[in-house]
Amino acid sequence: MNFNTSLIVTIVRKGWGSTVLQESVKAGARGGTVLLGRGAGVHEHEKIFGVSIEPEKEIVLTLVQADQVDAILGEIVRAAELNAPGHGMAFVLPVNHVVGIADSMVGATEG
Repeated sequence: MNFNTSLIVTIVRKGWGSTVLQESVKAGARGGTVLLGRGAGVHEHEKIFGVSIEPEKEIVLTLVQADQVDAILGEIVRAAELNAPGHGMAFVLPVNHVVGIADSMVGATEG
């Protein structure tokens, strides 16, 4: 089954995943999935006793209708302060096929 959907992937500092998820739902998303991860980038060069640490991250996966992306992404950027360096990032991927969810959840279109 083909869907007109997009996946918003948001990577934020530990503890911010629930904020992203909550604001996504307020903006129209039906839910999301929060995963744990570790990051390494230009803003993650902290050391403890001379040993580099990799800060923990939360990755939020939000499947949305393509026409909702701008509104939901805007709320994610605002809520997670993604315009500030080191606060995280988000990107959007097109989704060609989805299985395992109700048609009404993402607005199915037969293709």
